[in-house]
Amino acid sequence: MKKVYLDNASTTAMRAEVIQEITKVMTDDFGNPSSTHSFGRNGKTILELSRKSIAKYLNCSAQEIIFTSGGTEANNWILRSAVKDLKIERIITTKIEHHAVLYTALALQAEYTIQVDYVKINPDGSIDLTHLSNLLSEEKKTIVSLMHVNNETGTILDLDRVSVICKQYNTLFHSDMVQSVGKTAIDLQKTPVDFISASAHKFHGPKGVGFAFIRRNSGLQPSIFGGEQEKGLRAGTEAVHQIAGMAKALALSYENLDQERTYISDLKMYLIEQLEIHFPSFRINGKKEDFYNIINIILPFSSDKTAMLLFSLDMKGIAVSRGSACQSGSIKPSHVLKEMLSEEDLKLPNLRISFSHYNTKEDIDWLIESLKTV
Repeated sequence: MKKVYLDNASTTAMRAEVIQEITKVMTDDFGNPSSTHSFGRNGKTILELSRKSIAKYLNCSAQEIIFTSGGTEANNWILRSAVKDLKIERIITTKIEHHAVLYTALALQAEYTIQVDYVKINPDGSIDLTHLSNLLSEEKKTIVSLMHVNNETGTILDLDRVSVICKQYNTLFHSDMVQSVGKTAIDLQKTPVDFISASAHKFHGPKGVGFAFIRRNSGLQPSIFGGEQEKGLRAGTEAVHQIAGMAKALALSYENLDQERTYISDLKMYLIEQLEIHFPSFRINGKKEDFYNIINIILPFSSDKTAMLLFSLDMKGIAVSRGSACQSGSIKPSHVLKEMLSEEDLKLPNLRISFSHYNTKEDIDWLIESLKTV
């Protein structure tokens, strides 16, 4: 049976070069990077070279990159330490963030009785920046947490503009960049965001590893205690092979960025063209111009097709989703689409289709043919 993977917003296939790098490090450099003997020093060298490589592509200091188990840990740590250690009194976010941010904010609200405010969402999924400015006009020690690229719709935040707004109000700014790191150029010297979160498995690296960017002198404190690893900010023996794989994946992603972005953008436009031909009344949740590797659509099918749509496509060998993989199996409508769509539209079948450079036009043709049978 033909297999088509169109769920790259949930995870990506590792590049062959990344697997080779991980295998090499696991075989040859298994020493604990905190050990002082030659085995440990070799591991430490790989660790720090990986940190420098990641920092180079994001244009920041290597000292500002702290390795974590992924984006979820980074989001939790940044928000928790901001409230606990930096004495933040208010979190401003949106109701379309990843649950790693939303649920953390709610937990902190319960634990510390802080204020949580939500920026209004426009019908196309973009953020109402006028409302953000209005919220910030209330003088309270605040952190703003807004994702760069929405993981369900691909809506892009104007990162530079939000950074300027936050600086204007002397407010900390954290961005969940899990969907954008490795897929678009990021210059952390030019964009004065205070904290970011990233995860390797979103840019063809291994699962279970990511990093936080913590701007120098932010005052953030550790949330995991033990050894003095990661500049004393994140205890626990580093997974050197995973980190080396992540650094390799990020380097390859940025070295091939222009070519792969053009290729993937063309695939997305080809899908839109085919949908317009075969399902002319389909609709895009968001805008056609949203992030180049994600599209979220409503299909012109009856609502009784909703429950079985993913199963039907899976039987054809096609992997797509209705939203975040972290909500897989939930019968509730997407919390993101709930902020954008009417009750009637929420009942209709929707799909999130997300691409990588491994996809082809033949994959899209098979998706279209399979949707016809539904």
